[in-house]
Amino acid sequence: MTPFIRLSPIEKTMKALKDRIIKDGRCFPGGILKVDNFINHQMDPILMKSMAVEFVRRFASTKINKVLTVEASGIAGALTTAIACGNIPVVFAKKSRTRNVTGDVYESRVFSFTHGVENHIHVSKQYLPKGAKVLIVDDFLANGEAAEGLCELCRQAGAQVVGIGVCVEKSFQPGHQKLAEAGYRVHALAKVTGIQDGKLIVED
Repeated sequence: MTPFIRLSPIEKTMKALKDRIIKDGRCFPGGILKVDNFINHQMDPILMKSMAVEFVRRFASTKINKVLTVEASGIAGALTTAIACGNIPVVFAKKSRTRNVTGDVYESRVFSFTHGVENHIHVSKQYLPKGAKVLIVDDFLANGEAAEGLCELCRQAGAQVVGIGVCVEKSFQPGHQKLAEAGYRVHALAKVTGIQDGKLIVED
């Protein structure tokens, strides 16, 4: 008989996320991964809430007063994390100028690996004040372009990036290494290490 092993709430969250990636994650030519069944198109609210709690646990030693992400797929994870942090403000960088965005903005350029296009992302200066303690949250980390662009916005604002949390990291691409070498603290809740026979391989 296999011995019964009681998992902690943290282990349950990580196992649930990894199981969903293996079960529902999809891969496409060029290393494109999709988890839009449960994270960034259709969302599993229980899993999103559990991941937010885990982000808070991993950055518990850090003072955070703002969560920053980029539209659109990072918003759900950022919002649930901001709530789990004690209902602090969450800000998302926009990818296009609209008529209701007025005044000065911080702006940077981000290349989207998934869509193969360059976006100009921006945040109104009033929402990213100097001295803010910012946690960046996003759904994916591949080459690190989005995170680097968000860090650049914080640099322009004089805000401090206290950490970068991502739901899923493609560890066979250089994003994590680039960000770590730049001095940023990066935590990924799940790491996809490769693709074999059309299936995603997730780190234990």
